[in-house]
Amino acid sequence: MKIIILAGGLGTRLSEYTKTIPKPMVRIGNKPIIIHIMKHYFKYGYKDFYVALGYKSKVIKEYFKKNKFRWNINLIETGKSTMTGGRLKRLRKFINDETFMLTYGDGVSNINLKKLTKFHKKNKKLVTMTAVRPPARFGALKIIGNKVKFFKEKSSLDEGWINGGFFVIEPRFLNYIKGDKTFLERFPLINAARKNQLVAYKHNGFWHCMDTKRDKENLEKIYKKKRRFE
Repeated sequence: MKIIILAGGLGTRLSEYTKTIPKPMVRIGNKPIIIHIMKHYFKYGYKDFYVALGYKSKVIKEYFKKNKFRWNINLIETGKSTMTGGRLKRLRKFINDETFMLTYGDGVSNINLKKLTKFHKKNKKLVTMTAVRPPARFGALKIIGNKVKFFKEKSSLDEGWINGGFFVIEPRFLNYIKGDKTFLERFPLINAARKNQLVAYKHNGFWHCMDTKRDKENLEKIYKKKRRFE
């Protein structure tokens, strides 16, 4: 099964690093985060990658030119200003009529990808999205008047489910994408949900995105303790 990684965004909220390199090339430990993502897929036997490039694509190309892996890595230019849905649609000719996997180039998880694909096949919908609970940032307070009646230390269980990436998708879903200016997360996925063609695979294990400098620092701490994310 082919894996598409969206790796062309500007990464503006991580500008401390992305002024010079694209976000997927920001290192956690001694490797770019995109390598941690690929290693996780490879752990489950998936190694056919299609990377949708855009912003500072030369940096990614140079890295894979200098570093060789056991995986099949295809680096595809999808435009500097193309949105997430548009990037996916531009890869249509590589997908053919096969079920494929899709993820973002800035999130790591210990999700069981075999269980994810099994769940997708069982439900027979166009899209399976991994739902995760975001790492909580704050503790919870219940206040009556000016008195704290309840306090709970921060817990991700208090947060709602969000899109964690790690999709399994049927090729017909690409018909929901109009063109380069289409955000995957807007009309295509919203429309799929309205038509009962989007299901959620709930993942309660480890998941973390790298959206800000703080996220990057948290991932560094996690990696130093475990030396892996899988």
